[in-house]
Amino acid sequence: MTSTSTPPGLARFNALEEHAAFAALHEACASTAWARRLLAARPYAAPDDLYTASDAATAELSAEDLAEAMAGHPPIGRPKPGDPTSAREQRGMAGASEGLKTEMLELNLAYQERFGHVFLICATGRTGEQMRDAVKERIGNAPEQEREIVRTELGKINRIRLARIVEAD
Repeated sequence: MTSTSTPPGLARFNALEEHAAFAALHEACASTAWARRLLAARPYAAPDDLYTASDAATAELSAEDLAEAMAGHPPIGRPKPGDPTSAREQRGMAGASEGLKTEMLELNLAYQERFGHVFLICATGRTGEQMRDAVKERIGNAPEQEREIVRTELGKINRIRLARIVEAD
């Protein structure tokens, strides 16, 4: 394979019918605007082109689009039942003590009450303690500041999820 060839997973994504490609994107990020923007730019020559398009689409999400994207994410410590992506991303909470899980539940609720949405963090590779510390740190942010942090975290999550699509065998 030469460096100019499209990876097989990306080639498959490019070749999907629009509804199937939309479904794959919507599973990665629940924002309809984000998914439509990425669909409109197909085909992608390289994974980096897809990631760059994702970053640009994430940066341009309206407050409503961002809320739609966040609604697709379960609270930290409570992955969606039967969802391997959610469970894999939140693996750092899987072995957490009951005390830490209870504390995260309380922090999640306090955060949601303050900001009106789920606490969003790119949980991949983070421990339960790191996620707890992050919510404790961020809960004092101004709403505008927190919205931009959420946008950044969403961008990281989207890249990880897109990489799984691109790298699929």
